[in-house]
Order: sequence, then structure tokens, then C-alpha cells
Amino acid sequence: MANNMDRYPVTQKYLMTRGQALNFPASYFKMKLKRNDVYGMVIDIPMTQQVLASMVCFINGAANLYFNNGGEYSGAAQKYRNLVQAAHTLVANANQLLPKAEKVKAFDLPSGRTHYVYLLTTGGIYKTVIEPGLIPETETEMRTIYVLYQRVLNELRQCQLKDDAEQRKQQLGK
Repeated sequence: MANNMDRYPVTQKYLMTRGQALNFPASYFKMKLKRNDVYGMVIDIPMTQQVLASMVCFINGAANLYFNNGGEYSGAAQKYRNLVQAAHTLVANANQLLPKAEKVKAFDLPSGRTHYVYLLTTGGIYKTVIEPGLIPETETEMRTIYVLYQRVLNELRQCQLKDDAEQRKQQLGK
């Protein structure tokens, strides 16, 4: 049982942005999707005891990070192909996780180090839980998705570093 000490402090902006991501319509992606094809994912990833990130990825390769303090990193997919490929690969492989997920209507935030993985399908939203470092060898689907979303997270970090370097270069050039 989690107590309030385990809860992340969140801003209204974060809750709204995360809610919009969870309810993002499949119709946006002009493609034929079968009832339970995963077209998007929202992955809640605890970073520290105070920082929670929600990584949002879609089948078109878009990938954004939203933080519980209201901060965000978005729009990188428009500039960086590696990020688009990593995010697309993650979402394209997410269907294998559906049998391990349950359909949900409530979207709790994790506590402790637990990652919550929400799968967006035309047939509803499914949730599974991943405990980093505790994924059994036998859970190949879980391990695969975990590795794939760590890759997207790493790509986002690389994009952020490139953006920061670009910004510094522009400031020096003025």
C-alpha cells in the first residue's frame, strides 16, 4: 500500500498534458488500425524521489517527455530521425505486450521505482507494470519493450544535448 510520502508532487499542467496524451485520438494517424493495434504509449518513469517523467510515443515516431513539475521536452521528432526510428520501433513492437496488460479507465501515477506502461489502442487503453531490474528472464516481451523504451529515452537525451549545444552556439554567435 503506497502512502502519500511515495506520491509525486504534480502540477496541473502536467496532469492536463498527460491526460491529453492518454486520450489522443487514433484518427489523427491516417492509417488502418485494427481494434487492438497499439498506436501510442504513455510510460510513467520515476527519475528520482521528486521527479516523475511521462514519455509519450506514437506510431508516427513522435516522442515527448513531460515532467511532474510542469517541464517538458517536445518537438524533437521533427528534427531528429534517430528519435523517430526509436519511437516508431517501440510502438510498433508494443502489441506483444497487450496479453500482459489489462484494460483500464483510471490512470494512476506510479509510486516508488515502478514504471507504468499505458498502451493506447482503438479498443481502449491497457496498462502493464514494469519493475526495472526485476523483470524475469522468462518475460521476453517485457524485457524487449523495456529495452526499446530505454532506447527512446536515450535518444531524447541525445536530442536534448544537441539542442542545448545548438542554443549555446547561437548565443555565442550573437
